[in-house]
Amino acid sequence: MKQPKVIFLDAVGTLFGVKGSVGKAYAEIAGQFGVEVSDEALNTAFIKSFVAAPPPIFPGVQIDDIPNYEFEWWQGVALETFQQVGAVNQFKDFSKFFEQLYDHFSTAKPWLLYEDVIPTLERWQKRKIELGIISNFDSRLYLVLESLHLIDFFTSITISTEVSTAKPSQKIFTDSLDKHDCQAKDAWHIGDSFQEDYQGASAAGLKAILIKRN
Repeated sequence: MKQPKVIFLDAVGTLFGVKGSVGKAYAEIAGQFGVEVSDEALNTAFIKSFVAAPPPIFPGVQIDDIPNYEFEWWQGVALETFQQVGAVNQFKDFSKFFEQLYDHFSTAKPWLLYEDVIPTLERWQKRKIELGIISNFDSRLYLVLESLHLIDFFTSITISTEVSTAKPSQKIFTDSLDKHDCQAKDAWHIGDSFQEDYQGASAAGLKAILIKRN
């Protein structure tokens, strides 16, 4: 198989995943504020809230203002999550709780780096393959990549909130290719979502590889 010029990777679910579950992290931090809710109930409510929320893309917003919009978007998801389990009124100060929760996910603490990632990235670097990330996460990704000692592997990082389009849209893939002056036929994309990663990359003309993590 011909070596690609660039290999793009998804972030969450491909390079690293959540330790335990999102619901577990929510429950642990809520507990620090005196609110006791089960991990399972919060995780189920989070998934429903996340799926129901509008896409976190902010057309026309200045780049410096994007972090504020991201914060508000995630605060809405968290508020809906705790409303679903009937726990919002248990908080004395939900905003203070959410600030701590939001900052938590910008650190290495809630994330599990998959053990094959660094050896694989090192092998590709030795073969002079350029590496990039295409993610539907938010700008906290830079902090997470730094804390997990991954950021120096990547020539480009393309985040949906910063380009006002999300996978599986072809635009996020073409924007990423432009950063490497690379044609789609000379690039691979690896991700864990069939629709967002595999179908999205295939439609944009990249070689798409679907990865399944346990």
